[in-house]
Amino acid sequence: MVLTICPHALSVLAVTWVTCCLMKNVIELLFALQEIEMGPSPSSPQNVAEIRRLREKIPVPILAHYDRLLARGKKGVAVVRHGVCPACHLSLASGIYAQLIRAEDVVICGSCGRYLLYRPEDKPAEPPPPEPVPMAIAKKTKGRKKKVAAPPAAT
Repeated sequence: MVLTICPHALSVLAVTWVTCCLMKNVIELLFALQEIEMGPSPSSPQNVAEIRRLREKIPVPILAHYDRLLARGKKGVAVVRHGVCPACHLSLASGIYAQLIRAEDVVICGSCGRYLLYRPEDKPAEPPPPEPVPMAIAKKTKGRKKKVAAPPAAT
């Protein structure tokens, strides 16, 4: 059995895959930029060069929105944990969360306006199973006393 794929369909799949990787990469770059700019020494010569290099790689519209958030004293990127935006503490809609996990497009929180970044949570080591607790021996309870029918009255 030979599987043939239309060249147009293959190119669409390739463009979709590249776009997916680029969008996630853009937000990762934006997060790295935020870490440096909000860090302890953003004005050191090494950090200034890194900031300049990162800003050149990020598209202008995304960078403009990020800069508006910074001008208001807010962080531009929020790392989503358990389906919740950590900046505004609101739960994301399931469709938005799924889109964020698939990394198909840049996702902005509908409440606070920050760019959202999804990183798979590191699963903590599972705690050991609890030790079985010995069952307490149940006390036998006395049953309900049965009512004794009164003997029939003599006439």
